[in-house]
Amino acid sequence: MVTQQTDSNESVAQNITRLNLLAPESTCSTDLASNPWDTATGYGPGASQEDKIPANYPKQGSIPQQYLNASDAELDTRILAAKEKLGEKAVILGHFYQRDEVVKYADFVGDSFQLANAALTKDKAEAIVFCGVHFMAETADILSRDDQAVILPNLAAGCSMADMADGPSVQQCWEELTALYADEEDDGRMPVIPVTYMNCSAELKAFVGRNGGLVCTSSNAATVLEWAFERGRRVLFFPDQHLGRNTAKAMGVPLEQMPMWSPRKELGGNDSQTLLDAKVILWHGFCSVHKRFTPAQIAKAREDFPGVQVIVHPECPMEVVDAADSAGSTDFIQKAIAAATEPTTFAIGTEINMVNRLAAQYPQHTIFCLDPVICPCSTMYRIHPGYLAWVLEELVEGRVVNQITVPAEQQGDAKIALERMLAAKP
Repeated sequence: MVTQQTDSNESVAQNITRLNLLAPESTCSTDLASNPWDTATGYGPGASQEDKIPANYPKQGSIPQQYLNASDAELDTRILAAKEKLGEKAVILGHFYQRDEVVKYADFVGDSFQLANAALTKDKAEAIVFCGVHFMAETADILSRDDQAVILPNLAAGCSMADMADGPSVQQCWEELTALYADEEDDGRMPVIPVTYMNCSAELKAFVGRNGGLVCTSSNAATVLEWAFERGRRVLFFPDQHLGRNTAKAMGVPLEQMPMWSPRKELGGNDSQTLLDAKVILWHGFCSVHKRFTPAQIAKAREDFPGVQVIVHPECPMEVVDAADSAGSTDFIQKAIAAATEPTTFAIGTEINMVNRLAAQYPQHTIFCLDPVICPCSTMYRIHPGYLAWVLEELVEGRVVNQITVPAEQQGDAKIALERMLAAKP
């Protein structure tokens, strides 16, 4: 394994391109640099390449050759010109994990829910261009006005974690749990409350909304669990097992009361008594980027940089969160670094684009990613400036392409789940 050879003036994409020539083992896959256009049928090269992609995964059709052949400078000119022509009619949202070559055009940068809410402040916007992944665009569509179009520049920009919990599998789980808990004494609380992480489909947000549950973010997961425990005996938490486990453990829930539910197995692979004794039932899902972080990486950072502050995202495995100095959402990580008044060394366990952006933003600190191999979110990485130029120039011509529309039958219940989340303030 070769340690990252980073240049503070380079973006992640530029760094990957250079390292492919010098030390290709320093990146997840050389394909990340050699082919930015979507011809693959999987999640794409890099962090998510081992995840099984569902049959109904959205595909991105071909776009005009002019965008594929354009130079970086030409795409920059075209994007800026389209933005100027559109003015307030379009708002561009860029997720923290988005590549620099795209996020530099964003009107707002943040996490998925911050961005969906930011779009609501632009009353004159007829189009919301979400430079993130599919579930984020769905959330924006749920929260936006009916006369606003939400656009995802590349329809194949999905999320492997979100796809690990699908509607039929969750419904089957719910039916098995409902049957198991049917004979419990009624004490006024629900036998189980469904809680879904923001990183899921609109279908699952609607599911928790109509079944008495709600959505959580990595910022308010503890508050949401408290809300659920007040109303139910236990929680079904999906799709990210790590956020659920780390949050519940910090609240004092014993690990033996947090069984894993493996879809397509009877009772999720558990016996009845284990589920009866459970406090939090964790879905077998995870983030392919955050599962790469290890306690050994933290030990190496402490050896190389005595006094280093290690901050990781709660989507990391429990052993990594336990070994870190602190864990929190992308917003938490940003604020922790911003609050440091003296030059400090930070080792960060989250997606590389955000880490490198923080390093450039706070040059008084030494900031680096725990994972020595450059491995961006491979689905987020699918949004290339060429796709952004295409959707913007189509808008200039009065055409909406790549619109994300949540079915009407999901909109109402999903919005209820999101509104309950909003009310659960940390």
